[in-house]
Amino acid sequence: MSSVIEQFLTQIRHAMANGHKLRIHGGNSKYFYGEAAASAQVLDTRAHTGVVSYEPSELVVTVRAGTPLSELEALLAEQGQCLAFEPPRYKAANDQHSQATVGGAVACGLAGPARAVAGGVRDHVLGVEMINGKGECLSFGGQVMKNVAGYDVSRVLAGSMGTLGLITDVSLKVLPQAPAEVTLACPLPQQVALELLHRWGAQPLPLNASCWVKDSSSTQPAQDILFVRLRGAVAAVNSAVPRMSAEVLAAGGVASVMDTAQASIDWSACRDQSLSFFTSPAPDLALWRLSLPPTAPVLALPYSTLIEWQGALRWLWAPLSAADQLRAAAAQAGGHATVFRSPVKAVSDMPNLFSPLPAVQQRIQRELQKQFDPHGVFNTGRLGLI
Repeated sequence: MSSVIEQFLTQIRHAMANGHKLRIHGGNSKYFYGEAAASAQVLDTRAHTGVVSYEPSELVVTVRAGTPLSELEALLAEQGQCLAFEPPRYKAANDQHSQATVGGAVACGLAGPARAVAGGVRDHVLGVEMINGKGECLSFGGQVMKNVAGYDVSRVLAGSMGTLGLITDVSLKVLPQAPAEVTLACPLPQQVALELLHRWGAQPLPLNASCWVKDSSSTQPAQDILFVRLRGAVAAVNSAVPRMSAEVLAAGGVASVMDTAQASIDWSACRDQSLSFFTSPAPDLALWRLSLPPTAPVLALPYSTLIEWQGALRWLWAPLSAADQLRAAAAQAGGHATVFRSPVKAVSDMPNLFSPLPAVQQRIQRELQKQFDPHGVFNTGRLGLI
């Protein structure tokens, strides 16, 4: 057992014995996400870093939780491989560069532009080693896809926000980088863009990512533009470009092929929320995240919108007072709404950041927390459950 793991165990057992709560963070790049943590005591994972094993031929890497995400992705790129779910690299306050860690990427469960096609974080988690709230070292899963007989606990930790325990090591499935990539820019209104995305989603096309937004950074005056990224075999991408361009033309638009280098920069900015859209237009507005079925229609909401995941993810800038309106609209479409970035913290009349779970799901979540953390060491309220 390494000295860093021993330090983690000592800190967790001390918190358990004294009734303290620990707030886990690595690069602290997602400090803004979730409810305010009811703890000032930090368990910092950044000393636990490094790649444990990497087998490019087996498409699996095992890495310590405090390892910077950028370092892991650079290592994979040397072998022509990648994390297909494209975890975002947000920047912590006052940081020039992202310090996002692998453990934080898994614990927060956030995926980038390719989520609708490549799957989410939990779809790529093969196994984890962790320390629970009783100060026990546990191991779940492994380094292959079919290794679970019972509950797939390793994937439960993806998106748990550190409320079930400390992830120490994680094994991830990696994939080869696509041999061909093309991005099409198509000036289209939202309704037409969604109709095309729904149609393309039912066809054997190498559609990897999409983004619809009113683009004011590259067009004057601002235009509604649908960006689509095609990735796959060279023949598949080359065949899809004229076919999709013809459908855009029939819908009243014109598809143009973007410069590959610029498109790569723009997709990274979309992933990391550094596009101009993600700069708050007013200090009293919150960034809302609406998760919907991909076939959901245009929502009749008077707020600035960006749409990803072929229609399944919709970002809006709206006041906190619009919580009931947004959640009702999302529920009617079959989804839910979350306050992703709030303009304020700890305000008495502030709505819950996460949509309330149904009673059955709340009970399951509470029971999981009791099994992993009966003393509440990690129950800081980040998910809204205390």
